[in-house]
Amino acid sequence: MKAVLLIDFGSTYTKLTAVDLDAEEIMAVAKSPSTVETDIIQGFNQALALLEEQLRKVPHEFTERLACSSAAGGLKMIAIGLVPELTAEAAKRAALGAGARILGTYSYQLDRSEMKEINESRPDIILLAGGTDGGNKDCIIHNAGLLAEMLPQVPVIVGGNKKARDEIESIFRRKNICFCISENVMPRLNVIQVEPVRETIKQMFIERIIEAKGIKKVEKIIGNVLMPTPAAVLKAAQVLADGTDLEEGLGELVVVDIGGATTDVHSIATGEAVQAGVTLRGLQEPYAKRSVEGDLGMRVSARSLWEAAGSKKIKKYLVAAQFDIEGRCKELSARVDALPRSPEEEEFDEAMGAVAAEIAIERHVGVLESQYTPNGIIYSQTGKDLQNIKYLIGTGGVLVHSKQPGMILRAGLSREENSPYLKPLNPKILLDKTYIMSAMGLLAERYPDQAFRILKRYLEKV
Repeated sequence: MKAVLLIDFGSTYTKLTAVDLDAEEIMAVAKSPSTVETDIIQGFNQALALLEEQLRKVPHEFTERLACSSAAGGLKMIAIGLVPELTAEAAKRAALGAGARILGTYSYQLDRSEMKEINESRPDIILLAGGTDGGNKDCIIHNAGLLAEMLPQVPVIVGGNKKARDEIESIFRRKNICFCISENVMPRLNVIQVEPVRETIKQMFIERIIEAKGIKKVEKIIGNVLMPTPAAVLKAAQVLADGTDLEEGLGELVVVDIGGATTDVHSIATGEAVQAGVTLRGLQEPYAKRSVEGDLGMRVSARSLWEAAGSKKIKKYLVAAQFDIEGRCKELSARVDALPRSPEEEEFDEAMGAVAAEIAIERHVGVLESQYTPNGIIYSQTGKDLQNIKYLIGTGGVLVHSKQPGMILRAGLSREENSPYLKPLNPKILLDKTYIMSAMGLLAERYPDQAFRILKRYLEKV
């Protein structure tokens, strides 16, 4: 037996998944509260003891241990560009796709008050973009100089106008700034190139950031920390959609991850217009796209979910339970470890999950707009058209523990005729019941064929 241990150092729980590569099956899963504030290895050891108890009658020895992490706040980044709707937005998308938590997005020439604001947000990495190749370089050079002067302690990834690279490199070397040069996130107008920057972010995370978060010291015990946890989920989604050299993929899909603090949506799709005669507007969308809704969560963000949705939207998913909706959401945001203790509280959690899925998918997809002209109505699309994706996959605690996960996920589908939102229409719905998406993203880095087949085997139809 070739056994691999996959580890996810989460902000709340440390989760372990043991995989038999030869049989291509999950041997056991276990979790324990993360202990980042004291010693991260304590939470790992507690989870490992639970895992080994399940495997006590199974002869095994882990040949590899691979890890991802969103502990200690995850990978926190600032994105800086030239124009808000263009290079700043492209930088933000590149950072999100790398698994980052975006603390802020800035544009144009920064001033000292903005630099103070960035410093106070305590980012792990700053992504500095700006200008198409051969275009404006004054802005990105100005911002590089200000970063070198006022934030010399923060690592910087440069992904802007290639004509400015030499001067920026000279500025950073004089100040001993930790930096990496990557490809431009927008080499041409409205054309984004996120993959090179994503890889650079991942490498800096591996080499520097995990050490700053106290995780590096346990690598001798756990093996390699390969990526942030959200990047692992996106990797699993892409392997599942595209397949491998040996396996045919499932096709275009969306993954919804409903958590305590955020709801993440991952889409693996071109997002091109489905209807004939529709003109695409705005920035090109990445094929593998991640969006993060920090105001849509089951516990930490429960109050902001209520503020975003309103009581009526939550109430429409409640059948029997009677609650002061505002009061219950405020209570849950103050008691982040609270578990439902009655059928009514379970129903309320499911209603919150449905609202989170509905709003998060609505924000992730593109919008179709009509305009009347002397020659008739013309249609334009901004963002991704995801109406015809083949699969919608759900993961996250509320889905795993719900008696009706299908109801929660179907809340994100298109249900109104002539809706401007290009939401999925009729996908097949799958559930990550064993909570293995991040683990399989890790496994796919080394063993993509096995990861693909395990995902197909363990994702349950809803």
